[in-house]
Amino acid sequence: MGDSKAAPIKEMPLGLDTTTEEEYASQSKLLQEFTSIPSIDKAWTFKSDDGIGSQAMFSISQPNILANKRRKSILSAHIFKEKNSSVNFCWSPFPVEMTGVSTIVPSPSGSKLFVVRNPENESPSQFEIWGPSQLEKEFHIPQSVHGLGISWNSDETLIAYVAEEPSPSKPTFNGLGYKKGGSTDKDCSSWKGQGDWEEDWGETYAGKRQPALFVININSGEVQAVKGIKTSLSVGQVVWAPSTKDVHQYLVFVGWSADTRKLGIKYCYNRPCALYAVRAPLYKSEANELELKDSSTEDVPVFNLTQQINSAFFPTFSPGGKYLVFLSARSSVDSGAHSATDSLHRIDWSTDVTLWPSAKIVDVIPVVMSAEDGCFPGLYCSSFLSNPLLSDGCTMIISSFWRSSQVILSVNVLSGEVLCISPADSNFSWNVLALDGDNIVAVSSSLVNVPQIKYGCIVEKTTKAAAWSYSIFKCSEKVRSLLSSLQFSIMKIPVKNDSDSLTKGMKSQFDFFLKLGHPH
Repeated sequence: MGDSKAAPIKEMPLGLDTTTEEEYASQSKLLQEFTSIPSIDKAWTFKSDDGIGSQAMFSISQPNILANKRRKSILSAHIFKEKNSSVNFCWSPFPVEMTGVSTIVPSPSGSKLFVVRNPENESPSQFEIWGPSQLEKEFHIPQSVHGLGISWNSDETLIAYVAEEPSPSKPTFNGLGYKKGGSTDKDCSSWKGQGDWEEDWGETYAGKRQPALFVININSGEVQAVKGIKTSLSVGQVVWAPSTKDVHQYLVFVGWSADTRKLGIKYCYNRPCALYAVRAPLYKSEANELELKDSSTEDVPVFNLTQQINSAFFPTFSPGGKYLVFLSARSSVDSGAHSATDSLHRIDWSTDVTLWPSAKIVDVIPVVMSAEDGCFPGLYCSSFLSNPLLSDGCTMIISSFWRSSQVILSVNVLSGEVLCISPADSNFSWNVLALDGDNIVAVSSSLVNVPQIKYGCIVEKTTKAAAWSYSIFKCSEKVRSLLSSLQFSIMKIPVKNDSDSLTKGMKSQFDFFLKLGHPH
């Protein structure tokens, strides 16, 4: 026999064998398949220039595993309504990645797009105003912009936004102690302190300064802070109020008091808050036109619109400006529960600003403490659309959790009638993204179904009926095959403890058990 050399034995990393290594390779490829499926975060609709159908813009995202971030993109579509009542989406060829963009907000007419880029370093925020075909304006703002609220005014000349208030000057010290007058950068014998400690709001706002309210004129780029708001109030969720008898424009915003511990502003719904109205700043051209005196030294009144209730947020005006609708987590504030049942309220809006503080708050959807089996369980809503009301001015479309699923509700803000208009015969969860006239753009998904765009046409506003068309978001054949082999069910488990110590709600409610597995 001739000499032969044995093949070298492959050395495996410590703790690995061939089977484990192959499993890692297979699972990593599968992870890449699933992370390529986009999440559908937001949507906006606009009237088409040709009057046929409408335009839609979707904000989508997917994980960037290597960078440990999310990659955000914009995808556009033309929505065509066929004669047979079906709906087709004509998609743009590719999504466009929005690198460095933190926020995008279209103007009311859809003719302009406000883009905010918040750099990760200490550089100024960048404001961009885009038109239909080009960048029209660009401004650099010293403050970091918070994600707590951005709003265009009706004539699209002003934008109200929430940002960190300017950093206070830091005290300067040298070998003799505090140094009056500060120091220059060339002064090597002194140093700057940190100043007074200030509690931040934590959660996603750790390290951020107090949020304050500003208005920018997009023609001149001039930024003015909104005056009159107490420094103890952290502001957010700003919207422009309808026109009044007053010559000024007004802003409505949510204010969280910092007189007590802050303990979170984004997820802690048991924090007391209220709706306030304040006069928007005037710019030189407006002041000259109205022949007003310089208002820089004038006291600006701030109106508390919800003194009768300890929680009020998500302010929304009806299309005609007749009503101000808002959500309340008063049951969370009263009980201390992190997130309890919400309630929906309405204020009949007056053009006389002096009547605002005394306006009656009407309960549209009260707090539901213990619902009967199969009945509306109460409102559990985490957000509103920027324009959630249909053209009739009283029908509001919102997403809310119903037992273990999220559904789409139609709410009459005058009568309080609540209807579930998403399909009730499935285990899907539904989230409304935008309104296209009196139709609904939504996304649905389940534990074994990837997110899909759905277009709903309300057949009759007085019934639960709605016709839903589908727009498929593609995923790989491997993912589709794997998901098709899985199934799940929602099981109701009754509470057997009949102790008198349990409330009626705890006795009548059920837990939900999700079972996930192969059909056989």
